[in-house]
Amino acid sequence: MRRIGAALLLLGAAPAPGVRSDLLMATDAPKLADYGMFDAAGRPAPGVQSYTLNTPLFSDGAEKYRFAWLPPGTNAEYRPSGALAFPVGTVLVKRFGFPADLRQPMQNVRPIETRLLIRRPAGWVALSYVEQDGGAVLKRAGMKVPVEFIDKAGRAQAIDYAVPNQNQCKTCHQDGEAITPIGPTAGNLNGSLNGRGSNQLMTWSTSGRLTGLPAGAWPRLAKWDDAAEPLDARARAYLAVNCGHCHSRGGFASNSGLYLVPEETIPAHLGVMKRPVAAGRGSGGHEFSILPGQPDKSIMLHRMIASEPGIMMPQFGRALAHEEGNALIRTWIAAMPAPTAPTLATTATP
Repeated sequence: MRRIGAALLLLGAAPAPGVRSDLLMATDAPKLADYGMFDAAGRPAPGVQSYTLNTPLFSDGAEKYRFAWLPPGTNAEYRPSGALAFPVGTVLVKRFGFPADLRQPMQNVRPIETRLLIRRPAGWVALSYVEQDGGAVLKRAGMKVPVEFIDKAGRAQAIDYAVPNQNQCKTCHQDGEAITPIGPTAGNLNGSLNGRGSNQLMTWSTSGRLTGLPAGAWPRLAKWDDAAEPLDARARAYLAVNCGHCHSRGGFASNSGLYLVPEETIPAHLGVMKRPVAAGRGSGGHEFSILPGQPDKSIMLHRMIASEPGIMMPQFGRALAHEEGNALIRTWIAAMPAPTAPTLATTATP
């Protein structure tokens, strides 16, 4: 089984020959290597730039390496909310790999898949390339990949890692009728690359890759696992990244009335004392999405802990419950002051 070390994906490595921008715009190539974005060892081509997020999406413990390629002479435009506005020709790359032991994330990393979001003239296109002998190949229908690893608690795990099909990509990346990026927002890029060096927004701006960056304060998404940051900010960041792409006014769960984007301020839309219209199996017999002070009586946590299809949230992208993330949300709900009077906020099922 071919393995890569995370160090091979850093910008300091020798570059691959060059990006085939003509091919990116013209066709869904059968092999990832056809595009020239990485060489056989995973080293990026010139202009394929690494970036990191303050709070990333949980994907069963996979390590993820993110890159962006913008056509020469183009730039992204600053947006205070939602993803940055990227030009036609942009490619956003996310490479997934599992270390043999999650406690040693930089060692013995097995590559699993590479996802591309390509901005073509008609809009964004989502493609998944799965690692096989001889390189990564396009899998439109998705697939299951058996993966074994040691988790952060030292336990042996064996899962069927789910590579999404194209419809599932569209579900998570839905914004109204269009597909849109999720991760590279100003708030989630407002930090240093891999926790070191200069601020990424400033670096992108000074290098000419980002225009319109205001001189004043920029939005910032907290680091969900940094105990030095406020509990509310950490929990909101976690929910925004792991749930907000669907639970937004333009997302797949827009009819739920549960909106978990960073800009939301109405407590009922965040789930606080919000009753579902239809109390199905997903409710676990509980009355409210969030019952302040009572995490074990809150539908939100019940669904995050669940692993049964039709109950678990998120619906896609995980086989395991995220114990650390669930512990954060449990602590957040437990810290909320108990309601002083009953509230009958009622919307669609979350």
